[in-house]
Amino acid sequence: MPIEENVLRECQEVLGYQFKNPKLLALSLTHASRKTDDIPSNERLEFLGDAVLGMVISEYLYQAHPGLSEGDMTQIKSVVVSTPTIAAESERLGLWRFLSVGKGMAALEELPVSLLANVFEAVIGAIYIDGGPVAAHDFVLTNLRSQIELVENDRHRKNYKSMLQEFSQREFCVLPTYQVLKEEGPDHQKSFLVAVDIKDTQYESAWGRSKKEAEQNAAKATLRTLWMAHSPDSTGPGEQV
Repeated sequence: MPIEENVLRECQEVLGYQFKNPKLLALSLTHASRKTDDIPSNERLEFLGDAVLGMVISEYLYQAHPGLSEGDMTQIKSVVVSTPTIAAESERLGLWRFLSVGKGMAALEELPVSLLANVFEAVIGAIYIDGGPVAAHDFVLTNLRSQIELVENDRHRKNYKSMLQEFSQREFCVLPTYQVLKEEGPDHQKSFLVAVDIKDTQYESAWGRSKKEAEQNAAKATLRTLWMAHSPDSTGPGEQV
């Protein structure tokens, strides 16, 4: 059953974009669980939208911040285009209200975060096809500029504990904890080895001349590991503390 015209009209009002070809919007809202021989899903548009999203964020960071290093831009982008961030914007817009899903998916009390993120990317792909690069660029920045500005803030970029807390909340829905593994040296010149624990998993450990410094160093090392796992092309956090 196709998505009704009144649903598409309401969705366009929410998006702030009027489609020349509303069928593209309907396609972007059709989940794979609704796919049949006659009804395609939004997977191809999602693929395109993911690429467009990355390009828009990358270009924005490059043009708006000529002083940022490649590593800094990679860090910011990795948070902004992460599944939890995109899903949060999708939920804020209420895109779930317009989705066409199969009976099994419709019976769920709460839609998966990945599904919410995927439909946001599919909508980006649809806008790109319908209105071109400028329309897609405007849509992405209208909805994600606040997230970019949050991560751009020096406090978040240089305070690795804050960055790790944000990343952990987005990706794992828990806060990281810190565990002192070892202390060495006399009282007036102690060194501490501290490890990061996230969701019952111990990540990187690092030394510091104080517990605070060791925690920052461990957070920085853990961020590098997590960024590499989530974005293989990432170079990890910058070298400035």
